[in-house]
Parts: sequence; C-alpha cells; structure tokens
Amino acid sequence: MNLPKVISDLVKTQNNFDRIAYANCFSETAVVFDEGKTHKGRKEIEHWIADANKRYKASMKPVSFEEQESILKVEVSGNFEGSPIVLSYHLEIDDELIQSLSITG
Repeated sequence: MNLPKVISDLVKTQNNFDRIAYANCFSETAVVFDEGKTHKGRKEIEHWIADANKRYKASMKPVSFEEQESILKVEVSGNFEGSPIVLSYHLEIDDELIQSLSITG
C-alpha cells in the first residue's frame, strides 16, 4: 500500500510506542479527536498518545487508504476489549504534517 510518508511514519512510531516521534508527525497547532475528547497542539497530542499507549498497548496495521478523502483504515490490536478492531483515521495533511486527526470506529 502506498502511503504518504507522514502516515507511514505515524504507523511506525505508534508500533514503536515512541510518543515524541508520534507527536512530531503533527503540526504545532494540530487537533486530534478520539474517544470523545479533543487534544490541541503537539504537546497535548504527545500526552494523549503516551496515556493511550500505557492503557492500551495498541499497535496498528494499515488495511486501506482512501487518498482523495485521506482516510486510513487500520487494524488496531492491543490490551482492550474487542481487540483487534478496525478504526478509521480521518486525516488532514498539509506541508507533510498532520493538521487534524479524527479516529472513528
């Protein structure tokens, strides 16, 4: 599957549980919406993913990518009920950084 570099980096850093490199895939003013909460800015995103990594130990495996709509479907496996599940990552990318990410089931 041919993914934009920033998305490949996002998957790689998640699977390595590297919160700093993960957050660096986002712009300084990026916004993430997940589990009913909004996380604004690179520092908040770093704290959010660090907490999620601690709680879920989730790894990602890309399933498909809809380039025109920038939707990445991933199989997520981890320490949570129902694992593995397929989630949709709705992305906005600009200047090779993620500007927004909304994760839906």
